[in-house]
Amino acid sequence: MTLSLQNVTISLAHRKLIDNITLDIQPGEIITLMGPSGSGKSTLLKWLIGISASALHGSGEAWLFDQRIDQLLPEQRNLGLMFQDDGLFSHLNTEQNLLMAVPKVRKTDRKQKVTQALKDAGLTDYHQRPISSLSGGERARVSLMRTLLAQPKALLLDEPFSALDASRREQIRQFTFDTIRERQLPTILVTHDAQDIPEQFNDRIIHLSDN
Repeated sequence: MTLSLQNVTISLAHRKLIDNITLDIQPGEIITLMGPSGSGKSTLLKWLIGISASALHGSGEAWLFDQRIDQLLPEQRNLGLMFQDDGLFSHLNTEQNLLMAVPKVRKTDRKQKVTQALKDAGLTDYHQRPISSLSGGERARVSLMRTLLAQPKALLLDEPFSALDASRREQIRQFTFDTIRERQLPTILVTHDAQDIPEQFNDRIIHLSDN
């Protein structure tokens, strides 16, 4: 399942941020966007996911396998997005947070999917844990599992590790990259930290300038 951008140009408030970018991301591959604040890294992800401000103007095409997605509604694009903020709901427990992402199937099937996700994340028996009781690393794993439970066909990662302490950061990085490889998800990673880039993909870095 290839994610392709073709001749994409993005402007924000009449200032060009992305100029005619074209790239193909293969299944299980990670392309990294780096550059100073304001260079358009996160704006490109927002355009891809379909979250755009009135001042944002984009042109070009985005394709996921054989379907053009930039003209679809956000919920139809089959993209998973993770921000620096894990986005978990503190008033819900771990299981309830994960259930929000599971497609509407039989209740028992949905529960089984959540149980398997927690097992995959090394969080077996965390179903009823309050979100406030989880460590930063545990929250990051729950956030990734929630993203994956929505069954995306590609991932967009916007500084997903930057809020983690050093002792957990490498562990969560490796867990995330192993999951991407296992599920063969084409992925765009936005980061300021070169250590976030998987070694096997350190030649697939796009440096954006702040013009």
